[in-house]
Amino acid sequence: MIEVGGRRIGAGEPCFVIAEAGSNHNGSLEKARELVETAASAGADAVKFQVFRAERLYPKSAGLSGYLKLSKPIYDIIAEMEMPLGWLPVLSDLCRERRIQFLASAFDEESADRLDPYTHAFKVASYEMTHIPLIRHLARKGKPLIISTGTACLDEVAETVEEVRAAGRAPLALMQCTGAYPAPLESLNVRAIPTMKSAFGVPVGLSDHSRDPLVGPLAAVAVGGSLLEKHFTLSNDLPGPDHRFAVEPGELRLMVRKVRETERALGSGEKVVDPAEEELRSFARRSVFSLRAIAAGELLSLGNIAVLRCGNLPAGVEPRRLGEILGKRASRAIPAEQALREGDYV
Repeated sequence: MIEVGGRRIGAGEPCFVIAEAGSNHNGSLEKARELVETAASAGADAVKFQVFRAERLYPKSAGLSGYLKLSKPIYDIIAEMEMPLGWLPVLSDLCRERRIQFLASAFDEESADRLDPYTHAFKVASYEMTHIPLIRHLARKGKPLIISTGTACLDEVAETVEEVRAAGRAPLALMQCTGAYPAPLESLNVRAIPTMKSAFGVPVGLSDHSRDPLVGPLAAVAVGGSLLEKHFTLSNDLPGPDHRFAVEPGELRLMVRKVRETERALGSGEKVVDPAEEELRSFARRSVFSLRAIAAGELLSLGNIAVLRCGNLPAGVEPRRLGEILGKRASRAIPAEQALREGDYV
């Protein structure tokens, strides 16, 4: 169990839904504010941005990125996606007003230090999971770390978890993630959530890069995911690398609503009679009934008794008793279509 901004995250708690704005502000503070408003209106628990500097991510000679299918060098693309650090207090204040938590991924130590005053937790992107100096730097701050595990095997996750625990007492959560944009549904491997939960004893969720707004999120909740992260955009038609696989505002609202409905549908796990069942429990369950009027002393057989549903009639002897009733005699006159009771046969 961890706590982020007063919100408990873990077994028995509602899924912590992170609306991932990322860099989908396209360099516009107004768009960033609109992303916060959209996430809050959708009912997300947190909205998350990304704090990085191009020179701390790639060398200028890193070349082109095949997955983006763009002819521009990756360094230039990343530079255009940078979020000005001056936005941090503005967006943090807006989140406070809209009662949604402000989160961001920090991609280097300096960015983490600038972000620190404005967030209750640090998100670590999948590709920073093996950036052990950054992991140690974040862990020493003592705030919760939410670490995505895309492109990693379990041994690599274990190494990172050990580093977090060795560096300090930072609470930890992990995110199953597939490093593909968009991620095919068959690549999500949602069953890795309980695997990592069992292996490391921490809350585990899903960072879902698929385009579908429901399949991954609802599957994650169903297997016990405690957190959910999903990229969203104001429009899939906006320019930029992350808009095409992100969900749009209406889909984000739908996703949050269906996550909450799924949680309610999962229930407590205790097998009990639900209040919604009470009417049909009495109306449609069966008892042993007389098929016609039965005289006192008459032998009871399948010719004059049967197992029938009660409807609005009073219930009587349960069907499991039929075998012991057959061959006995009526101890009184029994009217037609009446449930037999104890004492009606000897």
